[in-house]
Amino acid sequence: MTVGNNYPAVEPKWGYFYTRGAFMTTVILDCDRNSDGILVNIRNRIPLHRLPVVRVLFAQALVSVAVAIFCAAVFGIVPGYSGLLGGLIALLANIYFAFKAFRYFGARSARAVVQSLWAGEMGKQILAAALFALVFVGVKPLEPIALFTGYLLVLGTGASALLLLKNNPKH
Repeated sequence: MTVGNNYPAVEPKWGYFYTRGAFMTTVILDCDRNSDGILVNIRNRIPLHRLPVVRVLFAQALVSVAVAIFCAAVFGIVPGYSGLLGGLIALLANIYFAFKAFRYFGARSARAVVQSLWAGEMGKQILAAALFALVFVGVKPLEPIALFTGYLLVLGTGASALLLLKNNPKH
């Protein structure tokens, strides 16, 4: 089917509206259909910086910097940057997980949601292991206790984020 100047007709993408403050925004979704014509694998086109998970990532970044400042002030510069590196390892792995985990949504995309959560978690673990190996090989001198303390404190921030961040907006 063609329209106007022999351009093919394009089926409009599905979308929905959500409000953020005083502005209403349209979110365009990328949808697939199965053999019965039912929508499946509905991709979330909301940018990562607009998702509620960014508040958790921001809290983790603050904890990472706070650990670095505390370790540097109390124990010296080497434990300071070691704590910062540990926090950044956890933060980068969690950013990767957030990017992968929130790709799909909806009950019709349940299989894609579970697969993206699984892939995000496995990628997060592999990325964290690779970053730890890179830090241990490439950074000299290094304080391992401060490195793991920074890593565990940032992980603890993510695990307790629901308790720390109340009034989470629902989109």
